[in-house]
Amino acid sequence: MKIATWNVNGIRARQSQVHEWIERARPDVLCLQEIKATPEQLPSTLRELENYWCCWHGEKGYSGVGLHVRKDILSDQPVFENPDFDFECRAVTVRLGALTIASIYVPNGGKDFNAKLRFLSQMEEWASGFLAVGSPLIVCGDLNVTRCDIDVHPKGRKKTAIGQRPEERMLFEKLLSRGLVDVGRTLEPNNDRLFTWWAPWRNHRQRNMGWRIDYILVSEMIRRLVVDCVVFRNIGTSDHAPVVATFDLTGNNISP
Repeated sequence: MKIATWNVNGIRARQSQVHEWIERARPDVLCLQEIKATPEQLPSTLRELENYWCCWHGEKGYSGVGLHVRKDILSDQPVFENPDFDFECRAVTVRLGALTIASIYVPNGGKDFNAKLRFLSQMEEWASGFLAVGSPLIVCGDLNVTRCDIDVHPKGRKKTAIGQRPEERMLFEKLLSRGLVDVGRTLEPNNDRLFTWWAPWRNHRQRNMGWRIDYILVSEMIRRLVVDCVVFRNIGTSDHAPVVATFDLTGNNISP
């Protein structure tokens, strides 16, 4: 199974790029963030992606997430849900057998840092429920926090910068303590150039002077099923790159 996450920074502005990349990458589950559109604003080719069960959860010109499941792996339309901590159209989940997958867009915090901390805290409480009952969970998305300094290019490190502050990093680690594993860092523990977002100026992306704020987190019970996790830095014109994790589910009864 291939699970992808991508903050597209405006789905209507990137619709051709999204279509082309889906055709090429063929993810089984596609999580999108910052779609900046209501479902009604989307063209029909996006609203009903070919070969996918689709959920678009967005507001006009702001925030928003998408979660899409290939019909190849799920013959019947799934039930998409919004967890209790969702606000501003920032969270949607789907169950595939025993497995729950979430597309999450954590607030940046620039306008209301306390709202960001509340969101992270409530998400941590939500994740703890899966650990308590032993249910596998995969959290995908733009979590808008760098875990530690290795996740920021040396020239961008600043302890007072939102996304790098101690209190939000502490909440991120508390989220991970709820039985979740950061797939990208687990597979590449010493890679100090593993970034997913680049400021759109001074050729930061071309020079790979970025931050790692887009993640795929998986329950400890399924970490052994992870084959790889790749950042596609050269895809699209969003300021974020797609991140794709591949899982070997052969012989494991956690999804359809």
